[in-house]
Amino acid sequence: MKRSSSVQRTTRETDVSITLDLDGTGQVDISTGVGFYDHMLSAFGHHALLDLSIATTGDLHVDEHHTVEDTALVLGSAIADAIGDRSGIRRYGSATIPMDEAVATAVVDIGGRPYAVIDLPFTTERLGTLGTQMIPHALEAFARSAGATIHITGTGVNDHHIAEAAFKALAYAVRAAVELDPRRTGIASTKGTA
Repeated sequence: MKRSSSVQRTTRETDVSITLDLDGTGQVDISTGVGFYDHMLSAFGHHALLDLSIATTGDLHVDEHHTVEDTALVLGSAIADAIGDRSGIRRYGSATIPMDEAVATAVVDIGGRPYAVIDLPFTTERLGTLGTQMIPHALEAFARSAGATIHITGTGVNDHHIAEAAFKALAYAVRAAVELDPRRTGIASTKGTA
């Protein structure tokens, strides 16, 4: 069973094209025009063991908001498409990842209920050209379109480390949640539906 997806979304603000394979080896090719975001998405794809290609062009002459949000929305949609009706997956995943003085925990339920609680204590306004307030916004957008409940918390002193620990923790949690469970038949829900 091939668990892959290609999703394209074009608006007057952005053009996003994403292909991914849930059962990949972590090969990534990311280009959004927002350097720090590319770094985070590359870490996410690599550690989730996704083969992930993202090509986004957006209205960066305005700011990074539309580019970041729309990329996250399409990434979530691609993951939802690749897992299909959610049959046979483990559904839940969690991970705690350190990055020097920082540590982040991500807990994921990819069972079709979109919700996000993000608690990352950023103290700077920007990481490169990415506004730190866009990080929780992107994670919320991802949760919405992936049909996932995501809780991410972090502590630390260096905002780069906090963000990177958060994306890597999310990667490992998503990797566990979308993994096929050899003992599971159907959807992991007592309701029998996502």
